Amino acid sequence: MRKIEVVQNILDANNATAESNRVTLDSHKCAAINVMAAPGAGKTSFILRTLDLLRPGIRVGVIEGDVASTVDAEKVQNAADAIVQINTRYMPESCALVADMVDEALKKLPLAELDLIIIENVGNLICPSEFNLGEDRKIVIASTPEGDDKPLKYPMIFSDADAIIINKIDLVPYVDFDIAKFKSSVRDLNATVPFFEVSSKTGTGMAEWIQWLRQQLPGK
Repeated sequence: MRKIEVVQNILDANNATAESNRVTLDSHKCAAINVMAAPGAGKTSFILRTLDLLRPGIRVGVIEGDVASTVDAEKVQNAADAIVQINTRYMPESCALVADMVDEALKKLPLAELDLIIIENVGNLICPSEFNLGEDRKIVIASTPEGDDKPLKYPMIFSDADAIIINKIDLVPYVDFDIAKFKSSVRDLNATVPFFEVSSKTGTGMAEWIQWLRQQLPGK
């Protein structure tokens, strides 16, 4: 019982900070999306494509979450209007970003000059689903080489998603990924979530994703 109480207290404190983050973002009329996926699903490539297609009308800041290194931040820095790196290696919640980390990152971003914050969470399909960050939308990327069984193995992250990206769609002929089976598994958890079949490499399907994303931005 003591362990359950401690975990609940941690989540309650995180949710309070997340709500504060939400208030901060709203006060600057700045939206935020939380991009979550397994390692290797193509989060950074997807974000780079998204940044390119949002130009020049949408000003975007990026919060990069990684256990270690600044590799992804270096890839994104020339495409984003502002960027903050968070390394979780020496933090208790090393497998995911939490609201306190995002709070500190928001303080370093010029929110008054931005329309959107893209948060690239730590590569993981379990921990990120536990923590609200104050985002407007939760985006989950599943890549075709991973296989179509991920919603069965990691249901929480799919049940909470506001949009599902099926990435690396160009590899479908070469991998064992049944799109219909994958979507059916997700629908059992999240009946109305939209799907976007994309290739970050070729650009296939990205226009539909960008159209949806723009609709999530106030006044855009």
